[in-house]
Amino acid sequence: MLKKISNIPFNGTPEQEAKLKKIIDESKHDKHLLMTVMQEAQDIYGYLPFEVQAMIAEGMDIPLEKVYGVSTFYAQFALSPKGKYNVSVCLGTACYVKGSQALLDKICEVLEIGTGECTADGKFSVEECRCVGACGLAPVFMVNDDVYGRLTADDVKGILAKYE
Repeated sequence: MLKKISNIPFNGTPEQEAKLKKIIDESKHDKHLLMTVMQEAQDIYGYLPFEVQAMIAEGMDIPLEKVYGVSTFYAQFALSPKGKYNVSVCLGTACYVKGSQALLDKICEVLEIGTGECTADGKFSVEECRCVGACGLAPVFMVNDDVYGRLTADDVKGILAKYE
């Protein structure tokens, strides 16, 4: 049995649902268009919550397990919403050997969420990434497009406080 991934309540609007249903209706004749429908759904909602995956599965007459399988296999799909401030911690080799895992652990502790999650107020989300191209500044994390480097776990609270 599949279950919801996010702790954020689904707040889709009737307008979003109407857009998605139109896309599904135009594509339901060809099951090969599943990924295209999923991409468009993510464009509409910003992520693919359980409820949206269920609408796609039902509308295209595809098992929900298949939709979920595609959404978890491809990195382009997000199962939980992104916060206003998306914190992305580099776990590439240079950053990892210089302590980025400790940064990630501290960020999750301070925000009280795990990797791939969003705070209940929708302000912050946290994700891992493999390389941001700033190896000389390792370890690095980003808040949206702002890059922070040469950090320790003690720096995390002060940086996140700038976005409160």
